[in-house]
Amino acid sequence: MAESIVYGCIRDMVGGGDQAHERRLINRSVMESLPSADSWPLLSREMFAPAPAAVDLDEVHTDVIHFGSSYKAIEHEWNTWIKQFERVLRGMYWVSATVHLETLYNGIHTFVWETDSDFHEPNSSNMAMRCEWTHETSF
Repeated sequence: MAESIVYGCIRDMVGGGDQAHERRLINRSVMESLPSADSWPLLSREMFAPAPAAVDLDEVHTDVIHFGSSYKAIEHEWNTWIKQFERVLRGMYWVSATVHLETLYNGIHTFVWETDSDFHEPNSSNMAMRCEWTHETSF
C-alpha cells in the first residue's frame, strides 16, 4: 500500500485580552480531547501543534495550529477523515482551515474551510469546504 501524507493548518484571528485567552483555551481543549495516537485513530491529539504565541499584527493576532500525519492509503477512508476533521472544527474558533492530502496515485488535493462570518464559533454549522486537485506526472 502507498503512503499518504496529510498536513495543514487552522488559523484564528484574535484580539487581545481575555477573549483571546478564552478562544485559545477552547481550541486547545478540543485538540486535547482527541484520542492518543497509541490507539491508531485517524485524528489524534499528537498530530496537532498549536503555536506557543500568536504573531502580533497591530491589535490583531493570528493563531496558527499546525497538524500533520502519514497514513497508509488514507484516501480509502478519506470521507471518514473529513467527517472527523469537521467535528474538530465545529468545536473550535477559527477563520480558515487548510488540509493538503498528498497521494502517490491520486495527486495532491487541497481542502479549504471558510466561514461566511468573521470567524467560526464553536458548535456553529456556518462553514463551507472547497477542494482543489492537482496531479503531477513524472517523466
